[in-house]
Order: sequence, then C-alpha cells, then structure tokens
Amino acid sequence: MNMIAWIVEGTWPSCVDAVRTHAPRDASITLLHVGDEEVHGVAHGAFAGLLGRGRPGHDPGRLVEDLEAESSAELLDDAADRLGLPCTKLARTGRVEREVVAAARDADLLVLARDGDRSRLGPHSLGPASRFVVDHAPCQVLLVWPEPAPSLATLPPEPPHPPHHPPHHPPHHP
Repeated sequence: MNMIAWIVEGTWPSCVDAVRTHAPRDASITLLHVGDEEVHGVAHGAFAGLLGRGRPGHDPGRLVEDLEAESSAELLDDAADRLGLPCTKLARTGRVEREVVAAARDADLLVLARDGDRSRLGPHSLGPASRFVVDHAPCQVLLVWPEPAPSLATLPPEPPHPPHHPPHHPPHHP
C-alpha cells in the first residue's frame, strides 16, 4: 500500500498519527509538504518591479525560496521523527492543491487534516485547497480532525419536514 500524508504547518501531527495507526506493516509511506509558489512570485515580482532597480543580486525571492526549503525540510524531519517508521520525505513547490493531487497519482491512500473552521461540523471545516484535494484526489482519502471533533450539537438545525399527505387515489368507478 502506498500512503501519502500531506504535511501542513499546524495540523501535521494528526496526519502522522493517522498514518502510524492505519499503515500496514509493508506500507510505503511518503510525507509530503508543498510550498506555495505564489509566495516566491510575490517576492520576485516586488524586487523586479520597484525594489530591484539598480540592485542586481539582491532579489528577496531567492531568500524566500531558501527559507521555504529550510522550513519544509525541518517540518518533514519532525514529521518523520514522530512517525518513527521508514518513509520518504517529499518537498514540492507550486499550486499547493494541484501539487498534492499530482503527488497522490500513484497512492492508495492520501491522509490530510481539516484546516478550516474546526469549531463545528460541516463543509466549512475544509479550506479551499483541502476541498480541492478531497474533490480531486485520484485515490482514497482519510480526512482527520487535528483535535477532537466538535460535538453533534454543532450541526445546523434540521429544516422542518413538509406535512405528510396521504397518497391521492383517483375515485374508482365500477
């Protein structure tokens, strides 16, 4: 079984714990972290536009890329330590939701955590990238709560049922 755990700042321990709990002994486990290319692009763009005039070699986009790579490596190392099982660490950069879906191409199971409003049950407990991944993953998905799930009392009230009418039978004419 090929398992991928999407490692995201703030929610990754729950994904790692779920993999440790559900991985068969012979599982191939990949810990995946994706850096958002937009962050690098903003820094490069700011430098190339107004800030970069007359200052070649001082592009802050490069520094942002280096910091992202260092942070990603540390996060993946922490996740691998917590997992305590053989695994592959994979760091990618790009459109986060698309990179996760692409990385799951050959996976049997993708593990991810809820990252939206976690104070109540419902669709808002998924952020936009997670929603995209859940909707487009080419494999089974295990969606975990990063903390205990909210109670059923957080469900919205049920809409009223329409009044029940007995079925209408046309009159029988002999």
